[in-house]
Amino acid sequence: MDAADRKLLDQLQRNARTSIQSLAETTGLSTASVQRRLRSLREAGAIRREVAILDTAQVGLGITAIVAVELERDRLDQIDAFKRKAREDRQVTHFYCIAGEADFILLVMARDIADYEAFTHRFFFADKNVRKFRTSIVVSTEKATSEVPI
Repeated sequence: MDAADRKLLDQLQRNARTSIQSLAETTGLSTASVQRRLRSLREAGAIRREVAILDTAQVGLGITAIVAVELERDRLDQIDAFKRKAREDRQVTHFYCIAGEADFILLVMARDIADYEAFTHRFFFADKNVRKFRTSIVVSTEKATSEVPI
């Protein structure tokens, strides 16, 4: 990956709808070169997905919870089951395995507190492998981005 690829990726991650012509002008490349490079970056997996970033309030998701989870047992099958469950649940938007006091950090989206409470009963309390979980409710979002510093 060279400097031109990085410039393309930087522009594209800011706005995936940027036209090929605009990308060519920004990078100083021909439109054909931009198209070839983008195809190559997609095939190589540098561009994993191109998605719409939604306004959570406008789609009715008023609660963002950051949840630290500790599991009861260290059996691989139970850890794998928890990971699978978290990956598959649509309310879990980010899921990290961490080193530290907790085993995992989850970002969970919910319509309201009642919806989040229902999630905790379904996801944590019903799982005998969850030792404990601690929730922090986001009061305001000061920065949230999917852009990476390249």
